[in-house]
Amino acid sequence: MAYKGIDVSVWQGNIDFNKVKASGISFVIIRAGYGNGNKDKWFEENYRKAKAAGLHIGAYWYSYATSADGAKQEAQSCAKVLSGKQLDYPIYFDIEEKSQLSRGKNFCSNLITAFCTELERLGFYAGFYTSLSSLNSVVSDTVKKRFTVWVAQWSSKCSYSGSYGVWQYSSKGKVSGISGNVDMDYSYIDFPSAIRNGGFNGYGKNTTSASTSATTAKKSVDEIATEVLAGKWGNGSDRKNRLTTAGYDYAAVQAKVNEKLDASQKKSSATYYTVQRGDTLSGIAKKYGTTVSAIQKLNSSLIKNVNLIQVGWRIRVK
Repeated sequence: MAYKGIDVSVWQGNIDFNKVKASGISFVIIRAGYGNGNKDKWFEENYRKAKAAGLHIGAYWYSYATSADGAKQEAQSCAKVLSGKQLDYPIYFDIEEKSQLSRGKNFCSNLITAFCTELERLGFYAGFYTSLSSLNSVVSDTVKKRFTVWVAQWSSKCSYSGSYGVWQYSSKGKVSGISGNVDMDYSYIDFPSAIRNGGFNGYGKNTTSASTSATTAKKSVDEIATEVLAGKWGNGSDRKNRLTTAGYDYAAVQAKVNEKLDASQKKSSATYYTVQRGDTLSGIAKKYGTTVSAIQKLNSSLIKNVNLIQVGWRIRVK
């Protein structure tokens, strides 16, 4: 299911959020600020009015950071602005300055990671916003999988092949209650449930929804990891949100999934050898750094006599 939303800042001026809600918009992502310590002068009013209108609310911080430390400081500024508020959509790091993007994948990925991990440490559900071209060229796969993605592609269809939670599909939308153009978005994840149940963004762990979520986690981490590998919990940010909503520790589950994948890979990395004329089992064992008894054990149904092997046999050596 797609949820229809908008994102706004000082540039939209005075907004009638009751009309926005009545037009079919379900969420709004509001610019909280930019750079190091600069609050959007309309943020407080936008937040207050959107909340009163019953809209789901997220926020974004426009970055000018020139280092990972700078991005971390921006996260701290953002957290200060959001203190005491409850937002049930993610808090996004907005990276689109040419001076940042031109410095490449490692630099941009480090900025995103620094901002988002600092926000997470402070109790927020963090993600990042950027254009499709930047997402494909200057953001590492690790970062794309680690944090929820808000991708901008002003088109009738989003062509990004990876996982994303929000798609900004236009910068020239028209919505009742707003004078002029406004950015238009679709969300594909039930962020409000994930965030409230997880106790993020001002929804403390003592809230009813968070407590209820914690009591529903009845299966072990190992069981859930097995279900993840079977495809029952989706991928990327969708998996993270679904697990969090259900009351599971995403990091613990993912660690167990990785552990199972590693074990499976080791099992599947068996080495085989086809017996050639003149081969002896001891010679094959020496070639592969193993022992005759080990090879016989791996091929017990085939090798009955270690002194008798036949040309053409395909035997497992490791």
